[in-house]
Amino acid sequence: MAFKLGDYVLVLDEDLSGVITGIKGNTISIETEDGFLLDFEAHELVKQDKQESIDNQIFLNSNIEAVVSEKETAKRKNQPKIKAKDRFQPTMEVDLHIHQLVKSYRGMSNHDMLTLQLDTAKHKLEFAIKNRMQKVVFIHGVGEGVLKMELEYLFGRYSNVKYYDANYQKYGLGATEVYIYQNVVK
Repeated sequence: MAFKLGDYVLVLDEDLSGVITGIKGNTISIETEDGFLLDFEAHELVKQDKQESIDNQIFLNSNIEAVVSEKETAKRKNQPKIKAKDRFQPTMEVDLHIHQLVKSYRGMSNHDMLTLQLDTAKHKLEFAIKNRMQKVVFIHGVGEGVLKMELEYLFGRYSNVKYYDANYQKYGLGATEVYIYQNVVK
């Protein structure tokens, strides 16, 4: 099915709909009725020919123009405010995959590799704390979860950090984000 800018579409398997604002290859950007910009693959969308017919069914006893104008004014108020320091605060990424840390890991035991990865993580975390960075993302991969478990044990020894799974859309399941509290009295 050919989509074009301005088409009203419904998202399969989700209670979402919106207007197409951009098309790049098979990725289609839509703006939902709440003003969110989301990307979907073309096969996840269905074109809805008549948006008015849905509106008429929902608002049979209401003035559609009044409802639409009420929604449009509310949209502008709901823009989240992002502080300047948060907007420009870089996140440090540390890739702990063994092939990123050494040229050749031939001859290294699993224990040696794990020790090197944990030492690297500790040094990078200490560097981030010393340089007053707020966030660090440790990319550890999925695997059997041994490195992730050891990292959580390491992070748990610091009173000024909290850690959680990093952004799934960007890193998948194989990363942990560490937030460093800067104003902790020692």
